[in-house]
Amino acid sequence: MKIGAAGLGIVFLLLLSAGIFLHSKSAHHHRQAEVASKGAQVMPFDLEKTIHRFEALPDGGLQTVTDIAPTDTVQIELIKTHLKEEAAKFTSGDFSDPAAIHGYDMPGLSTLSAGYQNIDISYTALPSGASIRYATQEPSLIAAVGDWFEAQLSDHVHHAM
Repeated sequence: MKIGAAGLGIVFLLLLSAGIFLHSKSAHHHRQAEVASKGAQVMPFDLEKTIHRFEALPDGGLQTVTDIAPTDTVQIELIKTHLKEEAAKFTSGDFSDPAAIHGYDMPGLSTLSAGYQNIDISYTALPSGASIRYATQEPSLIAAVGDWFEAQLSDHVHHAM
């Protein structure tokens, strides 16, 4: 069976596409492993035992971390302590922990750091974890919270919703 130049071109493009897909999948898996490793250095709780929720809202967003096992009081207390500390840092413009995990070029991060005075950041303890609420009337900061949440969802994948 003879394959003409057009057929060879199609075969080449299919092989190239498959190679790009596999490389992209491998790079994404590597990124997730890197984020999990850095996260373990910043977050005191076990990432495998928690769910992170990032909900965009019309005036900002809600970040919630809960333990998968609602009776695991040790993990729940670690979540509460960590999120309470993070909320206090964010209120003063210190976003160094997320930057250490996701990188200083993380989408939305520089805008949040620069505009932190215009964001109402509040911590709430929950029965199985805690949440941080971000509220602002500034459109650029609302967009930055959304970008920041999307980046975290992308990086945490199976630990986040």
